[in-house]
Amino acid sequence: MTSTTHHDRRWLVLPVLCLSVFLVVVDNTIVNVALPSFSRNLHASNSSLQWIVDGYSLPFAGLLLAGGGVGDRLGRKRTMQVALVCFGACSLLAAVAGSTSSLIAARALMGAAAAFIFPTGLAILTTLFTDSSERAKAIGIWSATTGIAVALGPITGGLLIEHFWAGSIFLVNVPIVIAVVVLGGIFLPESVATSGLPFDGRGLVVGTVGVTSLVYAIIEGPTWGWSSTRTIGLLCASIAVLAAFAALELRTDGALLDVRVFQNKRFTVGATSISVAFFALFGFIFLITQYFQLVRGYSALSAGVRTLPFAVTAAVTTPLGAVLALRIGARWVVGAGLAAMGGGLVIAATMPLDAPYLGPVVASMVLLSLGLSLTTAPSTEAVMGSLRADQVGAGAAVNNTTRELGGTLGVAVLGSVFASAFAPRVLAGLSGLGVPRGAAASASVSMAQAVAVSRGLPPALQAPALHVSSSAFIHALHAASAMGAVVAFAGAVLAVAYLGGRTDQTVRLEAEVAAVSA
Repeated sequence: MTSTTHHDRRWLVLPVLCLSVFLVVVDNTIVNVALPSFSRNLHASNSSLQWIVDGYSLPFAGLLLAGGGVGDRLGRKRTMQVALVCFGACSLLAAVAGSTSSLIAARALMGAAAAFIFPTGLAILTTLFTDSSERAKAIGIWSATTGIAVALGPITGGLLIEHFWAGSIFLVNVPIVIAVVVLGGIFLPESVATSGLPFDGRGLVVGTVGVTSLVYAIIEGPTWGWSSTRTIGLLCASIAVLAAFAALELRTDGALLDVRVFQNKRFTVGATSISVAFFALFGFIFLITQYFQLVRGYSALSAGVRTLPFAVTAAVTTPLGAVLALRIGARWVVGAGLAAMGGGLVIAATMPLDAPYLGPVVASMVLLSLGLSLTTAPSTEAVMGSLRADQVGAGAAVNNTTRELGGTLGVAVLGSVFASAFAPRVLAGLSGLGVPRGAAASASVSMAQAVAVSRGLPPALQAPALHVSSSAFIHALHAASAMGAVVAFAGAVLAVAYLGGRTDQTVRLEAEVAAVSA
């Protein structure tokens, strides 16, 4: 089979790549609807709940550069296929995990495997769709899959939890892995970046250490305290390592990442816009799924179904974002998208405790989904369209690293703002009702704990205690959403000011010399 044949079949290859990205993203969101179940069954605190989410994100973000670089050198198809098999096996481990620590460990292994799936898929897409207009549309469809996966995760998870156990949410990965491995073996082309230079092993190690330490500092910042010596020390150390990585790459022939691409405003601002969008999205999802189940009392399935407007909006509007960017320019589309996400968070920051679902709740979700749809495809095209063919693997890794950094920051920072507002309010409110100090302190750990403590109180105190906890939750949700809105609006201003005009390539994508399997 020739390279030309693969390019002729590029629209058949695209669904396989979309399935692979669906797999990686759905696992990042399906877990959110199970957090209350994990909190009850595994006695997980707010910190443990964040680690169940971020235990996946830490190795994922830290190893993305490695994933892109290994795929470029050893073959993108080969790398993706092996990683998919590992991802499926680790999903089985997560499904049967019987403790918080074993679940977090399994999630970490899944995140490590995902780091070799995501960038190789985007690199294959970019090398197959060399025409900038076609590539923008293909990335629009690929990004729509991301948006749909974000929303279908909670629905699928809720359905499984309703009929099985919480760990069953990870079993959904297995049939998808099988499908992608089989279809990938048939349709995916094998390609490598043939620079003829030695593999940049030093850059891989230094870059991985730098990104991993940065993400770890962000995750632990809420627990250690943002002004603590450990947090500041680790942040400074990670920045120093990343600076050393940049200096090393500038002096290395065949560098893992040509850091000079960051001089290109379209590349840098496109990546930043993606990071801001996922900061707002993941922080919001982390909190809103708990709001549905623990404050409004919906079952896991009902909570998941109530995220359906997000999926519908994403499916309809994400390809539109790519088309609009071609017509009126990426800066305006991305700026409008981030502003819409800010608007959705403003609604969340002002909605009352008993807000009707068909009102501010749906409005906030639709605006966030619309904003994500308008942001991701044009921003991804701005990043990938700025690169040569031999840079696309590392460029895809940067694109996805910023996505993960944004999502991790969203959960960590907005989760920290939430916890800071929630805990003292619960403690003061329950103490005012005469609840023993120890019980009140236990309730302040998380909303799930607050519900459990309230139900264990004398009958006369149960309803008032639940009201105090629910009021504290909505107060904390307001504070976290307001912070997210500020970040989203700032990102919108940055995109309009610096992203540039239309999505034409800044550097023409060169024809790649591909090693194609028969």
